[in-house]
Amino acid sequence: MEVKLPELRLKMGEGGSVADLPSAFGGDFKEFWLEIGFGAGEQIAHLAADNPSVGLLGCEPFVNGVASLLDRMVRDNIENIRIFDDDARLLLPQIPEKSFSRIFLLFPDPWPKKRHRKRRFVSPEALDQMARLLADGGEFRFASDIADYVRWTLEMVTRHPAFEWPAGSPRDWRERPAEFVETRYETKALTAGRRCSYLSFRRKSR
Repeated sequence: MEVKLPELRLKMGEGGSVADLPSAFGGDFKEFWLEIGFGAGEQIAHLAADNPSVGLLGCEPFVNGVASLLDRMVRDNIENIRIFDDDARLLLPQIPEKSFSRIFLLFPDPWPKKRHRKRRFVSPEALDQMARLLADGGEFRFASDIADYVRWTLEMVTRHPAFEWPAGSPRDWRERPAEFVETRYETKALTAGRRCSYLSFRRKSR
């Protein structure tokens, strides 16, 4: 990790800003996706392997998760991921607008106690940043096994003027998207009998 992480850590400019993602990634990618809180890295590694022409940026503050992703990248020879090993909220304001075509927030900490809900990642401030960072027509994809957090997110995002929810039937949020893999956390949730929901929101044209 001491050797590999410095090579794959997102390149930042002076003051911690990112001038543009192509330079920060150092590769020829046609588009960029962001995963906020990648956990053990199962999903981002799978997406990267299936989409070698896409640059994926993963944010994860916990060392064990970063180490797990690095192991997967070495094992599977994945080269199109860069890592920000800190809280994503510190990074988002430093990235130019319209940088991403997809943003993923999958099974985030639900902060279930009422007095802690202000700590949830989905908030008006975070949605403002994601709206700024998504290209027109880009997608914000959210998944959770906590019904209250799903309702919270649906209410927050549909209230935001920059997003729309194009779901046409219950299948659109009850079935795991075909390009996703079942992560260890999701397996644990399903084993415990909790239903998982998968929401996909679209960035409206500016």
